[in-house]
Amino acid sequence: MAKRAHSVQRREESLSRERIVEASIQLLDSSGEEGLTFRALSERLSTGPGAIYWHIANKSDLLTAACDAVVARTINETIVARTPEATIRAVALGLFDVIDEHPWVGSALTSVPGLSPIVRILERIGQQIRALGVPEEQQWAAVGALMAYILGVSRQNAANGQLARTRGLDRADFLDAVSTAWSQLDPKEYPFARSVAGKIRDHDDRVDFLAGIDLILRGIGSPRRRLRP
Repeated sequence: MAKRAHSVQRREESLSRERIVEASIQLLDSSGEEGLTFRALSERLSTGPGAIYWHIANKSDLLTAACDAVVARTINETIVARTPEATIRAVALGLFDVIDEHPWVGSALTSVPGLSPIVRILERIGQQIRALGVPEEQQWAAVGALMAYILGVSRQNAANGQLARTRGLDRADFLDAVSTAWSQLDPKEYPFARSVAGKIRDHDDRVDFLAGIDLILRGIGSPRRRLRP
């Protein structure tokens, strides 16, 4: 009996937390949060649920670990640029792209506001805000504004992409339909929407996203500094 228990323990220890997390990421990418179950994960790893529980307490812990792994890779792969502004832009675009690639990350981040994935982002952006010379009493608001924009827009972009894929929509056809609909709005009630209707057809989501980052940085930056791309 003792020999069997020892064998089970060795098997549980041989299944690393890293392997479990990577398998969870693959499962989340293919099936979403609803598809992430210990049963599905056990089948993917060819093991029993007990071996997984040896490393992971529950589904919430598993989702947080998967989200943290993706965010950590993104943050660590972002090269610190020659200016704080450029580093912020690089981090922002890295997160925008990774949330587009892994849509579940956006919702996972909002469900773990005090845990490591968010703290990694907060720390990297916060260091750049300090480097910009933003007064200490304004740093929290500056970081908060950037994070709200980065995560909010990235999550919405990923949700739009998922919706289009689910409905089998072609992006160009969809944008053309929106542009046409806006151009036909009442000019007195929707003058602005009509004026930008033509821009909808060929706009670049990533370019628009970075333009928003630059607007925020201009508001944050010291009057003595000039924003550089």
